[in-house]
Amino acid sequence: MVAAADAQNYAQKLGISHGMAVQELGWDEDTDDELRSEVEEEIGSDLLDEETDEVVDVALLWWRDGDGDLVDALMDAIGPLADDGVVWVLTPKTGHSGHVDPSEIAESAPTAGLTSTTPVSLGSWTGTKLMQPKTPSKQR
Repeated sequence: MVAAADAQNYAQKLGISHGMAVQELGWDEDTDDELRSEVEEEIGSDLLDEETDEVVDVALLWWRDGDGDLVDALMDAIGPLADDGVVWVLTPKTGHSGHVDPSEIAESAPTAGLTSTTPVSLGSWTGTKLMQPKTPSKQR
């Protein structure tokens, strides 16, 4: 019973709630189906694919070592993102195939105009939340 109380839903850890539009980028055979299912159950619909033309609240970017240029992928991810939307970069944990050094995310985020937060553990994956900086309202 204690384990169930300690276990937090992946969607909750990602700040995803019912009705949000969530886009999935970088899906492959190794992605975590449990995480994907929990997110779909929470939002009440399917994840949107890379071809969506909808404005999204959250972009889930599955990213592995060798997937290419992270800055380019982040620029693609923020294209359909709402003003207050976030990108979650999901990477394999240390010791797993495709592990990405956290410094790569930390260095790529500002180049793409994003700020990063502390990573969270998501089973065999790690999620790093990237946000668009809040722009102060311009006064003239």
